[in-house]
Amino acid sequence: MNKFKIFSLALVASATAATAQDINQAKKAIDAEQFDKAKTMLKSIIKSKPSDGEANFVLGNVYLNQSVVDSAKIYFNNGLQASDKKNLNYIGLGQLDLDAKNTTAAQANFALATKDMRKKDVNEFIYIARAYMNSDNPDYKNAVEVLKRALVVDPQNAQALLAIGDAYYGSNNQNDAYKSYRDAFTADNTLLRAKMQLGVLLKGAKSYDEAIKSFNEVIALDANYGPVYRELAETYYKWARNKPSTSKVNLQNAITNYEKYLSLTDYSLDSKMRHADFLILVKDYKQLETVANKMIAEDKVNPRIFRYLGYAAYENGNVDVAIKSIEDFIKAPGNKAIGRDYYYLGLAKIKKGTAADGTIDQAAFDAGLADIKKAIELEPLVVEEFADFGKELFGKKQYVQAASIFELGANNKESKNYLDDAVYYGISVYYGNAGKPVESRDKVALEKANATFDKVLEASPTYDEAYLYKGRISSALDKDDLIIKNYEDYVAKITAKGAEEVAKPATAKKIVESYNAIGAAYANTDKVKALEYFNKTLVLDPANTYAAQSIKSLK
Repeated sequence: MNKFKIFSLALVASATAATAQDINQAKKAIDAEQFDKAKTMLKSIIKSKPSDGEANFVLGNVYLNQSVVDSAKIYFNNGLQASDKKNLNYIGLGQLDLDAKNTTAAQANFALATKDMRKKDVNEFIYIARAYMNSDNPDYKNAVEVLKRALVVDPQNAQALLAIGDAYYGSNNQNDAYKSYRDAFTADNTLLRAKMQLGVLLKGAKSYDEAIKSFNEVIALDANYGPVYRELAETYYKWARNKPSTSKVNLQNAITNYEKYLSLTDYSLDSKMRHADFLILVKDYKQLETVANKMIAEDKVNPRIFRYLGYAAYENGNVDVAIKSIEDFIKAPGNKAIGRDYYYLGLAKIKKGTAADGTIDQAAFDAGLADIKKAIELEPLVVEEFADFGKELFGKKQYVQAASIFELGANNKESKNYLDDAVYYGISVYYGNAGKPVESRDKVALEKANATFDKVLEASPTYDEAYLYKGRISSALDKDDLIIKNYEDYVAKITAKGAEEVAKPATAKKIVESYNAIGAAYANTDKVKALEYFNKTLVLDPANTYAAQSIKSLK
């Protein structure tokens, strides 16, 4: 679904025409994601008519959408004191219960909301379904069931069709989502969000060019409908990410469309923060720093700004500001740290401890690694972000530190980098120990690396190099039986590919390594076998000194 929650609100009729018009305008502002404008309108309605329970409910929902829970709760409770449509506020309180994982209390509140419904009413059902979807713990199955009840009463209700489309989309039922969005727009061709969601489905299916065509159809109907430009921006961003050859053009298109989206919202601090989130997404850190500093000038007390400053400062090379800003954000009361906060904090600490020649202070590395692990605890797939850093360490031959980074990805099979990280982890551990005296080698790490290559072979049975590295690790562990087994497995896998593969210089070199290692492993227990393998080496490499000298010493 979208990055932030959208609660499309049914434009219901009211006994008081003027008030209904005001509420409908506020709902249109909400749909256009002009939240500050909507809040101003709703507060005005409440001030002029305190008995309007619906205005309190809608305003509470705006605050809930923006994660301002205390304000949301105040308006829901105020709405319960109203004389008109106060029952809707039980739905808002019910969503708070869902957020707290108290489904029993939520259902009790929903029952109170629907207790006095008339037979032809459906709006309470739509709002309850939205509560299920917009909760911190979304329940799309229950949302669908509630909306089916609404559609039994009013099969052509566009808002109900839109909502059930969102519920199907949230539960990855693309076919029913498409049909519902299409039916919603057929039922009400002014409901642009329903038509926009058809493009969202195409975006999710990675049909980026078709999604863009679909969004442009929405723009043709109303060029001032802001949310469609946000969807365009996200589509161009994803296209750039999935097809790097389009990256430069599509990232610029993403930024241009997001700026258009902002121009059609309300330029509130909340809007600027959404802009900052998007700048992080497209990695425009110079602009992010500019935006963050402008936000500080506007609102010095909002701690979330420190998050943006920290991210931007790290990417722009100012690690001291990055560490301070992110730590200030994390320790501020009421802030909820996310994985990316610790991701940047950990990298900043490591970068601060990195000398000009590239060497890393181990204490700084350990401190940074601790934060990196916190990041992964909060968001397991943030581990995907560390692959390039691990490769950077590997390229500098800082194998021990590289292994610590790659191990994180090697432990998460859901990561798209799982196999790559697992291989790099095993290789890093091997090279980190290969040059050390036997007594100084980290045998525990070597055993883990060997087990990791077993997992690699389980996931990718054709990765023959795993047998080679298992042989090398067995040599580092001085385990003759495993040296023989793993190198023989490698030779068997390679020779099965045919003479052409064996004849390749790089491959022949590895086979020679295998024969020499097997020969050396047999030398103390079976001289005949040892001689056999050293002679195999000389067939491939007649000038091989190690094999020749080994044969001489064995005779």
